[in-house]
Formats: sequence, structure tokens, C-alpha cells
Amino acid sequence: MTVTALHDTVFTMTVASSTSLWAGGALMEEAYYLYSLLKESFLLLDFGDRQLFEQFGLTVPRYYAMYHIATSPGTSPSRLSDLMFCDKSNITRLLQGLEADGYIERRSHEYDGRVQRIYLTEKGESLQRRIADIHDATIEHRLCGLAHNEKSRLTDSLEQLNRSLSDDLQQSGLTVQPI
Repeated sequence: MTVTALHDTVFTMTVASSTSLWAGGALMEEAYYLYSLLKESFLLLDFGDRQLFEQFGLTVPRYYAMYHIATSPGTSPSRLSDLMFCDKSNITRLLQGLEADGYIERRSHEYDGRVQRIYLTEKGESLQRRIADIHDATIEHRLCGLAHNEKSRLTDSLEQLNRSLSDDLQQSGLTVQPI
């Protein structure tokens, strides 16, 4: 799918849904439109990430697993699961693939042999650093269309939204670990 096709698909879904919400009132329409814009931004960013990471033979989840391991060497699979908002069975499969490719290694905890710690190998560190540098430059490029004050306002608004969403999830009984 091209970026234009992705945008057109999301836009069509947004227009179709917002016209059906017209009877629901302006507030619902505004909230849904904002939700659709956030979702479209996520999809466009994710699509760009997928294209970048595929050049290095990685998927988005594999890159972010390596990123989290690089920023917290010795993290546990359980903590990684929390950071990536996925269940432990997905993390297990993800780690098995990264280990088979020689990007990570597991070591037993120094005091509790039942607990595993995850580290990047030299090969994994090298690849993660290389991609991270390119990814950082890509992020800068993607956001260059916003002025500094616009980035600051958007950052403040998104931080407030994320706190609110996390609070809502916690009140419903779900545990959310801040990133």
C-alpha cells in the first residue's frame, strides 16, 4: 500500500463515520474526527517505520524490542511485555526470533536463576545503533513541517491525552506502564 492509498483509506473511513455521527451532535463529531486524525498520524508514522526497518530485515515490533533492550540492558521479558503493550507469549516468540538471528542473548539473573535477563549481542547493538541514528533523522524530517511552538503545543496536548487515557485504562482495571 502506498502512503497516498493509506491516507485515502483513512480519510474515507473518517468521512463515512463522521457523516453517520452527524445526528449525534457536534461534540461527538469533533471527538471522532480528532480520534481519526490521531489514528491516521499513527498509521502514517507506522507505515514509514515499517518501510525503514524492512530495509534492515526487521519488523516494527522487533526494532522496538531491540530499542527497549538497548535502553535497559538486562530487562526481563515481563518488563519488555509491559513496555510493548503485548502479552508474554508474543514477547517469547519475538525474543526467540531475535535470538535465532543473533541479535539478543538471554542470561539467568545473578541471584534468581528462574528469572531471565535480555541483552543485545554485539551484532544486535551494532544494528540497533545504526538503525536508531537513521530513525532519529527520519523522525526529525517527518516533523519538520511543524514550527517549534506547534511541536511544543502538540507535545503538551498529547502528554495530557496520554495521562488521561492511562488513567481511564487503570480505572477500568487494566495496568498501564508509562513509557
